[in-house]
Amino acid sequence: MPLKRMGFWREVSPKGAIGDLVHEWQKPNPYRWRILGVSVAATFAMIVLFVPTKSERADPRPPKITYITTFDPKRSDAQIVASNKANQVKQLKLQAELAAAEERRKQFFRTLGRASGLDVDALEKQYADDPKPPPAPLRTPGER
Repeated sequence: MPLKRMGFWREVSPKGAIGDLVHEWQKPNPYRWRILGVSVAATFAMIVLFVPTKSERADPRPPKITYITTFDPKRSDAQIVASNKANQVKQLKLQAELAAAEERRKQFFRTLGRASGLDVDALEKQYADDPKPPPAPLRTPGER
């Protein structure tokens, strides 16, 4: 404990504090009652302000729920199934387009790697087994 090592608490005692208060109170000071009144009032005000009291707040209003209104609420089950099937076809088409774009991107980087002189097939095989890149080789202190 850092304060214990400094010896700070050895010089603090309630007996000494009360003795100091009595000594200061016995000095002839025309403002001592006013200072006492202001001190008591400030202490009381801080207690009133900072001590929590029971609050009489009302419960918050429940949220207003808005339902999706883009579909006709009177649709039949057959219409709902047809809509779901049409949406599924759209989703499958979108996934196929994304997969084709990903394959074009991979092909572009394969071509770029071959043009740069890299063994693309070996790299692709290495990263297909382990998607994490290998750690960087350690350098000796004189190496740049």
